[in-house]
Amino acid sequence: MEIKLHKPGPFSTIQDLGRLDFLSSGVPKSGAMDSLSARLANAALANTDEVAVIEFTYAQADIEICSDMLLAYSGKGAVFLDEERTILPANRPLALKKGTRLKLVPDGIGCRTYLAAPGGWDVPLIMRSRSTYLPAKIGGVDGRLLQTNDILRATNWEDKHERLFDYLHHSKRTHPQWAVKPMWQATSNTQVIRFLRGPEAEWFSEESLLQLRSSTFEVDRNSNRMGYVLRGNPFQKIKDQEMLSTAVLPGTIQVPGNGQPIVLMADCQTTGGYPRIAQIAAVDLPRCGQLKPGDRICFQEISLREAENLYLEQERHYQQMKLSIDLKYDIT
Repeated sequence: MEIKLHKPGPFSTIQDLGRLDFLSSGVPKSGAMDSLSARLANAALANTDEVAVIEFTYAQADIEICSDMLLAYSGKGAVFLDEERTILPANRPLALKKGTRLKLVPDGIGCRTYLAAPGGWDVPLIMRSRSTYLPAKIGGVDGRLLQTNDILRATNWEDKHERLFDYLHHSKRTHPQWAVKPMWQATSNTQVIRFLRGPEAEWFSEESLLQLRSSTFEVDRNSNRMGYVLRGNPFQKIKDQEMLSTAVLPGTIQVPGNGQPIVLMADCQTTGGYPRIAQIAAVDLPRCGQLKPGDRICFQEISLREAENLYLEQERHYQQMKLSIDLKYDIT
């Protein structure tokens, strides 16, 4: 099972859930910026969460299906069209015949789309992950962005995929009636992101902490997979102290000397020397993964217990949904 990229789009890579086992060695986590959408795309094909997907940033991709196969996509900000300009629905398996051409076009709010294949995309496993980390040129396809004429192969076409494909083909349909339910909706270019106070929050004035909770920040154009620079009134330190490099992770909000906060994202370093004013709640980190330059963020402070409960509730819903999808494959 394979596809050919006639146009890969402006910033497309292979990603999975990242390198979680090498942070202590200084290797960034990497992985999907919107990990929840990546998991949803895999869930629609009854894949395990950790298999590799294609992460498209923005749109403009043009794909040829080189063999009969199932695919599924999820995310925000774009949709796939077939040759007749018909929108192929997200969050469900798509039965596609050899020779079909797909185009990814802008649609709605967000900027990242994830394309899954049965068993994941077949690229080498580097440090227990297939994720691309461009600065070190590791993972994915030769550690680089996807390019025109790249051919990508699916790793594991199982009987359950064959049964569903045959059922849809004989029913003259491209997709079933059921779908994976998105866990959140993007309804505005301004996202409300929940956070916990960081270890160095007391280094900043009360006015700065109030500003964090009440102001709107804009994502600067100098933002990327390593981090988002936020534009707003600069934060003011009241503690004249420098710090040694200490642990950071995706979602950490650091404040450098100019007072403009930086939200660390998937490709961030594992240590940093700027004070950590806040940590974004894990439940909202996928929302951050869909932000693009010009989008706006409002922050809402919550407690550690609230953050844990929100994340656990999301995971309960996700696991229940995934179980129901797996059962649909079993009875097809």
